Amino acid sequence: MNISELFPEQEKARIKRAIELAEANTSGEIRVHVEGSCPEEVLDRAAYLFEKLEMHKTAQRNGVLFYLSVKDRKFAILGDAGINANVPAGFWDNIKETAIGFFREGRFAEGLAEGIRMAGEQLKQHFPYLKDDKNELSDEISFGKSK
Repeated sequence: MNISELFPEQEKARIKRAIELAEANTSGEIRVHVEGSCPEEVLDRAAYLFEKLEMHKTAQRNGVLFYLSVKDRKFAILGDAGINANVPAGFWDNIKETAIGFFREGRFAEGLAEGIRMAGEQLKQHFPYLKDDKNELSDEISFGKSK
């Protein structure tokens, strides 16, 4: 099965809408990547994908990746250097735990949407929306391999 099939179109639209709403309040850029299994340590995989998706190329270095490996039950939130230089340690912990609570119930789209909403709220404190803000990264979910 293709991993994107785990998310019906309505759920994909819900996640994309959560990204759009979050980015309406912050200059931060949010992406979601989902794959079947994680072939390495979760933060290493998220960092690899962060670069592969060219998320480090935003003007303010304020990209955020939500990475989910469904079959392995691995999840990470990775912020770029501009964010990490401005937020306290443990910044993502509450967001991550909230999302994982939904994931445990098999509610992946809800967990991602709520995590994205929470991230947007936090990011707007450190990276407020700018009048000339440009959407630098795609709001579409990217999907990896099903394995």
